[in-house]
Amino acid sequence: MNLPSFLWLWKIAAWSMGISLLAYLLLAVTGTWMFAARSSKQQRPKWLRPFHLATGTGMATLVILLLGIGVVGTLGYYGNLGHSGHLPAGLAVVALVLVSLGSGLQIGPKHPWARPIHIGTNIFLGAGFVTVLLTGWTIVQKYLPKV
Repeated sequence: MNLPSFLWLWKIAAWSMGISLLAYLLLAVTGTWMFAARSSKQQRPKWLRPFHLATGTGMATLVILLLGIGVVGTLGYYGNLGHSGHLPAGLAVVALVLVSLGSGLQIGPKHPWARPIHIGTNIFLGAGFVTVLLTGWTIVQKYLPKV
């Protein structure tokens, strides 16, 4: 691709990553709240589960958007992929988000296996986000104009 500048693309990516991290933190808080309420047999607010599901859907959408931005931006800038550990880290995060989403939607009395998979996946997802942040920071430094 012969685009004039990728700065607009990286701005979208930066905002998407920031909002994804905020969503991850909100999901951790609301998920812990739901788990605690369930464990102590307390009533949880009616809005909590729909908010958790909507936030998770939003985060999954942003992560898929980030994958698209990364592929398009890297192909447009370099002409090929695989210049750092950011690609495998990003693909791992996408896979973890999809497993989390799929298992989260299965949680219920008929699927007792889904909750531990969902929780375990989200623990690894936190480490994945940290890895993507660190590898992504080095990538961003390559694209920023030298001032």
